[in-house]
Amino acid sequence: MKIIERLSEMIEEEICDAEKYIRCALKQKEEYPKLADLFAKLSNDEMGHMDLLHDAVTELIANYRRDHGEPPKDMLAVYQYLHQKAIDHAVDVKGMQEMYKR
Repeated sequence: MKIIERLSEMIEEEICDAEKYIRCALKQKEEYPKLADLFAKLSNDEMGHMDLLHDAVTELIANYRRDHGEPPKDMLAVYQYLHQKAIDHAVDVKGMQEMYKR
């Protein structure tokens, strides 16, 4: 299902944007605290977008299973690889977000 591939790409884009914003927040925290807070908020918003997209993928897979049975193994393998990659990246970004809160 090409849509899952596209959604996976969009998830990674959201995580990259969240990382960009939190790095800016960390860099500007001392000199421009109000701006840094804005960057931190934007980072959190991007992670919220990631969650929404992930929920959409999960629903598509569940619907496929309901209507057609198990998805093809190669499709699941690609999804699982991309999903794990996104999880690892998201964990790193969430760690930076936690660092900002301190």
